[in-house]
Amino acid sequence: MAKEISNLTVEGMSCSHCENSVKKSVGSLNGIDSVEVNLKEKRVNVVYDPEKVSLQTIKDTIEDQGYDVK
Repeated sequence: MAKEISNLTVEGMSCSHCENSVKKSVGSLNGIDSVEVNLKEKRVNVVYDPEKVSLQTIKDTIEDQGYDVK
């Protein structure tokens, strides 16, 4: 099971509520190993198993929370 790491630029995050919202929603997906949010750099780093969850699903989940993935 090879893990993949994606570093996503996410616009619209500005506070700890935003950070927690992204962490909780993405972290609840099957196949996610870790989620790190950097508000200052507008980055979300995700370690995941591509056999269980696609990068597009991760992006869609973040966008469902009201943020814009670049």
